[in-house]
Amino acid sequence: MRNLIIFFGVAMFFWMLAACGSTPAAAPAATSEPAAAAASKPVVIRLMSHDSFSVSEEVIAEFEAANNVKVELLPSGDAGAALNQAILSKNNPLADIFFGVDNTFMSRALDAAIFEPYASPLLADIPDELELDPDHRLLPVDFGDVCLNYDKSWFAQQGLDPPDSLEDLADPAYKGLTVVENPATSSPGLAFLLATISYFGEAEYLDYWHLLVDNDILVVDGWEEAYWGQFTAASDGDRPIVVSYATSPPAEVYFAERPMSEAPTAAVVTDGTCFRQIEFIGILKGTQQRAAAEKFMDYMLSKPFQQDIPLQMFVFPANQTAVLPEVFIKYSAVPEDPANVPPEAIETNREAWIEAWTETTLR
Repeated sequence: MRNLIIFFGVAMFFWMLAACGSTPAAAPAATSEPAAAAASKPVVIRLMSHDSFSVSEEVIAEFEAANNVKVELLPSGDAGAALNQAILSKNNPLADIFFGVDNTFMSRALDAAIFEPYASPLLADIPDELELDPDHRLLPVDFGDVCLNYDKSWFAQQGLDPPDSLEDLADPAYKGLTVVENPATSSPGLAFLLATISYFGEAEYLDYWHLLVDNDILVVDGWEEAYWGQFTAASDGDRPIVVSYATSPPAEVYFAERPMSEAPTAAVVTDGTCFRQIEFIGILKGTQQRAAAEKFMDYMLSKPFQQDIPLQMFVFPANQTAVLPEVFIKYSAVPEDPANVPPEAIETNREAWIEAWTETTLR
């Protein structure tokens, strides 16, 4: 009997709860859905870069899916303009990560103290010569060499040997054949100026430019105008020598309307004639998403991202384990001894060198 009383008492208790609508029991279930949604909501990180940054959508999507992260891209002009924006907004950063500082602007970026150190484990796969910041505030992602390019067909038709050195450009045989970019308005133009400073020395590089002026060198504002407007291999222009990139020949083959058995252009990679541009990535101070930023830094140095770089931006991946596309292997050349100007020397002297060049070449 006692057990029956207890049973009916318990049953009556639960019947009363049900009659009251059991609101207290339902409340936790009602609040659990927003909590679960918040837990699954992707973390958003912003990548600030120059306008030439490019990556395949599927490569970004792979990272986002694996890490529950949404990557927002913030292109911000050319490399110098983008860096200036990052510096001016350092107290209220516009992004979590910055890509596109190269060795011509590296000292400016580091002196501005806008980056947080991060020694990615993927640096083990990056050659030491590309790691220019020992404190790991800027990590190398890619590199490309600015070199003289020439139109192979034009020189064959003229029976003239193509240039093989910087000195050749001042030879009367090459008069009126070369177009270069203005270093005050063009990244490859600045790189070529630095190559001449490295090769001839600060005391004599202006003498060399005097000779080029006398040999009817043409100066234009930017790479597109030089390559697509004046270079005989890519336009109706009359200049068969242009300052471009060592990766321009494979780009010519890759983008050709019809299959090519050889590149129509070639790069001059003789010792000291090219300047190596190295591009870096760094975590911006003040990020609220440090963990996700570190993961994306690692991803950008890993093989899936690095192997996407060549055919997206036509530069070489920094990760030496990355497999190059066949068109790079077959048609590109890598200088063994590119010009070397320390980043701190560039930062200290850039404006004075450009002004002196302008006085010599354009006035």
